[in-house]
Amino acid sequence: MPKVIFFTFLSQEITPLLTQYAPPGFEVSVHPNTLTDEEKIPLVQDADFLILFPGRISERVLRSARRLKLIQLVSAGYESMDRRLCRELGIPVTNNGGTNSIDVAEHTITLILSFYRRLVELDSNVRADRWHDIDTGLSTYTINGKTVGIVGMGNIGRKVARLLSAFGARVLYYDEYPLQPEMEKEFGVTRVTLADLLQDADIVTVHVPLTKGTHGLIGRHELSLMKSTALLVNTCRGPVVNEAALIETLKARRIQGGALDVLEKEPPDPDNPILQLDNVLLTPHAAGVTYDTWRRRGAFVFQNLQRVWDGQPPLAVVREG
Repeated sequence: MPKVIFFTFLSQEITPLLTQYAPPGFEVSVHPNTLTDEEKIPLVQDADFLILFPGRISERVLRSARRLKLIQLVSAGYESMDRRLCRELGIPVTNNGGTNSIDVAEHTITLILSFYRRLVELDSNVRADRWHDIDTGLSTYTINGKTVGIVGMGNIGRKVARLLSAFGARVLYYDEYPLQPEMEKEFGVTRVTLADLLQDADIVTVHVPLTKGTHGLIGRHELSLMKSTALLVNTCRGPVVNEAALIETLKARRIQGGALDVLEKEPPDPDNPILQLDNVLLTPHAAGVTYDTWRRRGAFVFQNLQRVWDGQPPLAVVREG
């Protein structure tokens, strides 16, 4: 009988939405990730599988888990995992296989529309009897006809591209790993250099994992290439964008604005100057979390565990870097 340990911060209302997909015979126990190492070690010593959300575990605990066949993350991101140690111990690490990609993609479109149509301000004005305070004819915009640059064409980037096609946008993309020509045609996208994307796009949306290679990918120089009318959207990880450089750029209004689901420090310090800017829209790292996502994630997680238990290679093994 495979033993599965699940360390998580999720509530008792949410965890059953995932664990209901455990195959018959799998012994699954759920524990708060706030347990100390001393409390975790006895739990993992004879575990076959470890499920993590969020995806972090100490070296002490990991070295004590001598039977682990797989570390399965419920998240898409894996930057907090010590992949070098996992490789040394021979334990594969897998993410959620893009099962929350549609949630992030829809949130990305929501951020663009909310910023372009000034939805937060319009709602506040209606409630405060300021019906005509904003001239939408001068200060709101449409996605149709705009050029959108997608940085990162993985599961999320592709879904964003597909959604944007319905709005009539021209879509460029930059990715270290280019799509096959038939896939570019399917998604209606054109690959360009990062510099060309930044210079041409009316909207730049970032969808890359946080690695050594993507940390600070959008910095002061990259921001300087963007149009003065451009919008920067980030729903991946805060450190992918140099926050100090972004604040400086937004303050000087060298781009039109930012729509951000992620920041370098979460939650931000109350004195973070980004909170005072009127040309930035913020949400609390919520893009990938909806009620509907848990069943998709749970089904994938336990199908992956079953694969490994049956002697097959796991799906969605994370890249080094």
